[in-house]
This record gives sequence, structure tokens and C-alpha cells, in this order.
Amino acid sequence: MVFQVLAINPGSTSTKIAWFYDEEEQWRETVRHDPEELARFEAIADQFEFRLATIQAAASSHGSSFYSLSAVVGRGGLVEPVPGGTFIVNDALLERLHVGKPWEHASNLGGIIADAIASPRNIPAFIVDPVAVDEMNDVARITGLPELPKISLGHALNIKATVRRAAKDLGRGWETLNVVVAHIGGGSTVCAHCQGRMIDLNSGNDFGPFSPERAGGLPAGDLVRLCFSGKYNEKDLLRKMVGKGGLMGYLGTSDVREVKSRIAEGDKEARLAYEGMAYHFAKEIAAQAVAMSGDVDAILITGGVAFDSDFIALLQSRVQWIAPVLVYPGEDEMKALAEGALRVLSGEEEPKDYEQCIAGGRKQ
Repeated sequence: MVFQVLAINPGSTSTKIAWFYDEEEQWRETVRHDPEELARFEAIADQFEFRLATIQAAASSHGSSFYSLSAVVGRGGLVEPVPGGTFIVNDALLERLHVGKPWEHASNLGGIIADAIASPRNIPAFIVDPVAVDEMNDVARITGLPELPKISLGHALNIKATVRRAAKDLGRGWETLNVVVAHIGGGSTVCAHCQGRMIDLNSGNDFGPFSPERAGGLPAGDLVRLCFSGKYNEKDLLRKMVGKGGLMGYLGTSDVREVKSRIAEGDKEARLAYEGMAYHFAKEIAAQAVAMSGDVDAILITGGVAFDSDFIALLQSRVQWIAPVLVYPGEDEMKALAEGALRVLSGEEEPKDYEQCIAGGRKQ
């Protein structure tokens, strides 16, 4: 039996859509939305009909019928802390996706739209490994201030998909591996993935290395003084840390290709920032190895920056003493979403129930 799966990934200014026959992608579209067109909606939730119509039009243009689908899977949004896995979209999950807290994010529409397509056709709707996956060990939550525990927010979808791919390459069961995964893109997640669980991670908006657009961990005292300097309001300073930090803050660009061009032209400031980013990622990789007491089978590098062989060489020179370095450039979220749905459809994995996971705690 061939399963047909529709994968939906709503972003802030785009909607990604892909249709799969089992693991084989039949077609894919990324529809870019005019920010002015989206601005007419007061809230992201109000974009529901607009986004749904976009998906319907894409399917129609490819001659694909929703009635031939086996399941629909959407990008997981901001929900309560949950274990990793594939979640069935039910009333409890829908209610939480509609809330849009602690902040609104377009990914919340993924499960909502998936259910809207699936429900009338009596097929399941899923989300897979949302950013709120929390499998951290309790000791990893301790920060030094009881009022400020570490929370788990990261690139769980790509991290777990990358671990599964590495497991196949290594001929191992993915739940037997101890790996450090570094997702390096505009933002970052460096994670200790121990025998199927993300037991610690840097939560890239607040901890760990700076990245092309994120400031990462900062000197706490100086940050407090900056907050009270009168130079910035809360919104401006948060934007400076997330969006205008990292390479953007030092060099005015988050495009690593442009940074490399400037280095080739002899720009010493660009070289220092570029090498500094690699240095801080290497330190975080080593720190996450500590979470597994140094028992690391491999270090996995993924995300957009992983296409840069020079950056990989800088990283590898500092961390290869820990474990072999395997590189999986980019992030194929659409394939990862489809694979999550297919694991349930094929009986390889039981779907998780959001309400039961919340009631039972994080480590399920």
C-alpha cells in the first residue's frame, strides 16, 4: 500500500507545501506572501482561510486531490513542553495551537490547517517534533537563578531527523546513539541527543554561541546595565539580541557568503567574527558532550551554514578529538514532516496524544 501524505509548513512570509507518495516527494511549492498582504490580518490565526486557499490552489495546480490522501501533517507550533514524536491533532492540541502563546508564530497554523483538510475526509492530521519538544534532564534546567530556569526551545524537527539519518549511515538504531547535534543557520541549536532524547540544548535565543542573526549567551552583568542605560527600550534590545545580533551585529550582514567574500578581500574584522563564531560553536559542542559524560558516538553538523566547508573545517579542527564529525547540510523539514507521519501510518511508531503527554509530564 502506498501512503500519500501532504506536508504543510507555514512560515512568517511563506507557505511551504509538499506531496509525498511514501517517502518519495511528488512535488513541492514554496509560496511567498507579500508582507503587505499579510499585514491586513490582525493576528496570525486570522490568516487561516488565506493560507488554506493557498494550499488548495497549489494542490489543484499539480492535479492532486485531497481525497487521495492518507494523512496531512503540519509543522508543529508553540505548545506546552512535550516529548519528541508525532502527535495526532485532536481537540486539545487544536485548542492550544489557537492560543498562540507565549507569542504568535505562523507554525501554529500547520496543525490547524492539517486538521481542516484531514477532518472532513476522515483521515488523520499530525504535527511532528514541534519547537517546544522538552526532554531535558532536570539538572540541565538549573541556571544559577531559580527565577530563570533554562527552557527547551530548538530545532527539534531537523535535529531528530538528522539523528535518524546518521543512525542509518552508521548502521545503528537511532535510540542507541549518543550524539551532539549542531544545527547552524540564522539561529542555532546545539543539542546532546542521548539514546533518543534531547537531554540538553543551548536554546539559541538565550544561551550558547552567537550565530548569523543571534547574539547567543551574553555577559549577564553588562547586559543588565545595557538594559538600564536608557539607550534601548525592551523591544529594541530584544531585536538587537535576536535578529540583529551575531554576525549581523558585528558586520551588518547575516549572509555567510558575503562574510566569506569580505574575508577573501582581506577584511580582518570579518575574519575575526567568522572564526569567533566557529570557536564558540566548538565550545558549545564540547559542553554538550559533557551532558553525556564524554560518551559520544558522533558529532552531527546540520543547517544552512553546514554547506560552508571552511567553517566545517574550523569546527572539526577543534572538536574531532571528541568524536567523528558527520555533516548533513541544510534542513529538509518537509521530508522530516512526511517521515514522521509515515512512521505512524506504517505502524513503526504510535502517535502521541498531546493531552496525555501534558498530564504525564515531559519525559514520556
